[in-house]
Amino acid sequence: MVIIAPSLLSSDYSRLAEEVRAVEDAGADWHHVDVMDGHFVPNITIGPPVVKALKKVAQKPLDVHVMIEEPLRYVKPFCEAGADIYTFHVESRDEPDAVIEAVRTFGNVRVGITLNPGTPIEKLAPYLDRVDMVLVMSVNPGFGAQDFIEDSLDRVRELRVKYGFRGDLEIDGGIKVHNAAAVARAGVNVLVSGSGIFKSGDLRGTISSLRAAADDAYREGGWPMD
Repeated sequence: MVIIAPSLLSSDYSRLAEEVRAVEDAGADWHHVDVMDGHFVPNITIGPPVVKALKKVAQKPLDVHVMIEEPLRYVKPFCEAGADIYTFHVESRDEPDAVIEAVRTFGNVRVGITLNPGTPIEKLAPYLDRVDMVLVMSVNPGFGAQDFIEDSLDRVRELRVKYGFRGDLEIDGGIKVHNAAAVARAGVNVLVSGSGIFKSGDLRGTISSLRAAADDAYREGGWPMD
């Protein structure tokens, strides 16, 4: 089954605990937590203390996406705070192998790697057999409510077909009900949606529609179900 991960970046930060419970009650599978440092991307969001607070109320996994220059430095703080998945950028300052190894020391934390729209997929190739998840950014990271970049679909297919990646394949940016089927048919099994869910006015209906469209399309694509 396809995983729906509402992005808390589009939630009401003054009501984070309520927003977490609301999307869980509406059927969310994960919470996507965007961490930005104001250097790697032109925005600043949250740090380990907020992740720790989220962990106290969340019943679903925390999918922590660090858009930061030094992901190695923050592996320990975020994993100890409660990250269930720690996903870092291949474009960061740190050697990816070192970040992966550091996350693996926390046996219960999965590791993901991601790249920006302008970065060639080839940059991920040396690490694909060492990570649990790949995140394809379908917008330029930093701010929510951006339009989906269409050639992201080709990048997803390349990961599944050319590189044979069988782990979780996540997409983030501009995901809404109208394009959920297209991204799932291309090979995505984890859909991140921020404004598409939180600004919809119908959390349960939107999550249900995303799941229905994506589940059918993913099966049609014949992609890995394990």
